[in-house]
Amino acid sequence: MSGVSALISDLAVILICASLVTILFKWLKQPVVLGYIVAGILAGPACDFTPTVTATESIKVWADIGVIFLLFTLGLDFSFKKLMKVGGTAITGAITVVVGMMLVGYATGLALGWGHMNAIFLGGMLSMSSTTIIFKAFDDMGLRNQRFAGVVLGILVVEDLFAVLMMVLLSTLAVSKQVEGMELLNSVIKLTVFLLFCFVIGIYLIPSFLNKCRKYLNDETLLVVSIGLCLFMVLIATKAGFSSALGAFIMGSILAETIEAEHIERLVKPVKDLFGAIFFVSVGMLIDPELLWEYKFPILILTIIVMVGQICFGTFGVLLSGQPLKIAVQSGFSLAQIGEFAFILASLGLTLKVTDHFLYPIVVAVSVVTTFFTPYMIRMAEPVYKRLDAWIPDRWKRMLLKYSSGSTTIHQKSDWHRLLKSLLRIVATYTSVSVVLIFVWLQYVSPLILSYIPGLPGSLLSLLLILALISPMLRAIIMKKNHSEEFQKLWGDSKFNRGSLVSLIVLRILLCIALVMIPVARLLNVAVSYMWVVASIVIGAIIFSRKLKHQSILMERRFFSNLTAREQEEEKHATINHRFANHMLERDLHLADFEVRQNSPTVGKTLKELNFRKICNVNVVTIIRGNIRINIPGGDERLYPFDKIIVVGSDDDLAHFRTYIDEKYQAYNKNLSESKEVNIEQFQIQKGSKLIGRSIQESGIRDKATCLVIGIERGETSLKNPLPTTVFEEGDIVWVVGEHEKIVRLSDGEVL
Repeated sequence: MSGVSALISDLAVILICASLVTILFKWLKQPVVLGYIVAGILAGPACDFTPTVTATESIKVWADIGVIFLLFTLGLDFSFKKLMKVGGTAITGAITVVVGMMLVGYATGLALGWGHMNAIFLGGMLSMSSTTIIFKAFDDMGLRNQRFAGVVLGILVVEDLFAVLMMVLLSTLAVSKQVEGMELLNSVIKLTVFLLFCFVIGIYLIPSFLNKCRKYLNDETLLVVSIGLCLFMVLIATKAGFSSALGAFIMGSILAETIEAEHIERLVKPVKDLFGAIFFVSVGMLIDPELLWEYKFPILILTIIVMVGQICFGTFGVLLSGQPLKIAVQSGFSLAQIGEFAFILASLGLTLKVTDHFLYPIVVAVSVVTTFFTPYMIRMAEPVYKRLDAWIPDRWKRMLLKYSSGSTTIHQKSDWHRLLKSLLRIVATYTSVSVVLIFVWLQYVSPLILSYIPGLPGSLLSLLLILALISPMLRAIIMKKNHSEEFQKLWGDSKFNRGSLVSLIVLRILLCIALVMIPVARLLNVAVSYMWVVASIVIGAIIFSRKLKHQSILMERRFFSNLTAREQEEEKHATINHRFANHMLERDLHLADFEVRQNSPTVGKTLKELNFRKICNVNVVTIIRGNIRINIPGGDERLYPFDKIIVVGSDDDLAHFRTYIDEKYQAYNKNLSESKEVNIEQFQIQKGSKLIGRSIQESGIRDKATCLVIGIERGETSLKNPLPTTVFEEGDIVWVVGEHEKIVRLSDGEVL
């Protein structure tokens, strides 16, 4: 292609192949991701009969950008608060699956003779189910409101976090080339501190920034700001020694807590789709079909291991968390595949040059096969459960029922448990922020100050500034929860509690003294005893400072206001009270919301006429119309377009209701599609026409022919929008809006 750079010509080849193949896969009702991989094979160097790319290095850069946007949008959908709400079932299930599949994958890699590092990466690749594929499968099959779907989606949220952590740990392991306990622990601590620091500082600053700039943020500006923040965090993460993907994920999870989260997600989606497509195509470009045939038996073995292992570990993990057998089996069969993170981990291994080239196409092939079977595996869950239920002895059934019932009993947490949990969260968060601030200050800011003000004055100024910066965090570490209800109750309940409570305060004071001693030791050349004195004086001033207390309270209020802003906004428009929904889940009942579509046959009809209770065995408990919420609506309440109706019923009842509504909608719209378009046409009233002498109203043109007379030309005069009493005369030219066939019949003089 003369005059066109290789980058543009390669992009043309990639997108043309991707568009043609994905259209074919859409027609075949297969996941689009598979189409991208096939397109990559066709556009890659292994294919001899189609145009192939030439500048593979440039495509790799774009693929890296695709990973960044994939992780960014994953973070937007992730939210750390969502992780805290998924509950024990999701956490137990995810840990069981990830740990079990990593061990099985590692053992399989060693058994196949692939070596230690290949086996470790293989275990990580096989442990992650595909969030994208499962979401799409549930949507296509109408299962999003099923009870087990909520469990599976919760497990996927936890797995997403494990995947990000795994990327960091495997990168560290790949660099060190060996497993060292202290080094691995150091990496975990470093990652935890980095995550906490970024999350706390991000939540404190970014939502406030977006709120202040809201009147200037149209779609274009918000998109630019969001991508700019994403890439800024990518730079920070890589500077701190982490991957660019981790930085993108962190910024996505921070923006997920803002009011603009859904808006940002919608704006970024086309960008993510474009670069994500390039990434998946680049995955296919690295596949050599001859290599796949050479490793056909390992691919078959790994496919079986993934499907059987995910089903077994997923079912066992959900069952272990206290869910019924049916939910456990349905959840396990839904997780029987690997997806996007397997590609990302495989790319990571190749980039770091710690895995062999054959591992990448093998894992991609396994992902393609398991993804293809995902819908069929989900459908198989029900018959497999019925066979298990018929095979399991009654004694085991009673034991499982007792176990699942016992796990849902609410146990009152002790005051000690609540207090220690709160203190651990507070101390870990504020300590992480303080440590990172001290490190950044001593590494970058303090040398800058000393370059302008050398010697002791510069050191003292730098020390005072960093202490002023971290003092609100130090005060929160020492004073938070000392006047809480749990603390006061434990203090008053028993004298034996007081020693432990005082010890907790003393330990926190010592921790803060240690934090203060770090900058004191670096900036002032004094003996250890003097450092203790200086640090103790600083901590005493922090404890008794009223101004600092006020500042600390304001900072905390702002942080929690930003953290809960999206949640409070969603509560105003929430279709379902989540606590009530979770309570009903234990009784196999669900609340589900459905939107009344614009051209739905239910529009304008009353609930009594629709009679959902008798037909589908569901009850309409709420109608949300804009900002109006109609709870327990009466039978005379009508439905209007875009109403959200909240219905309650079991899995089967809600599935029946969805099917019933969809069938009615399709039948109604089929009739609408058969109706003809309207046109503006004219005809002349000929001699002998039955319209002569009749008024517009008497002719039935509007009521019977469903046509509208908009004008009459009579000689030299023209009547615009004539009155219904206007009488037709011979020779009138009548302008009519209506269907062509009916206007023809009118022109023939027929009165309808």
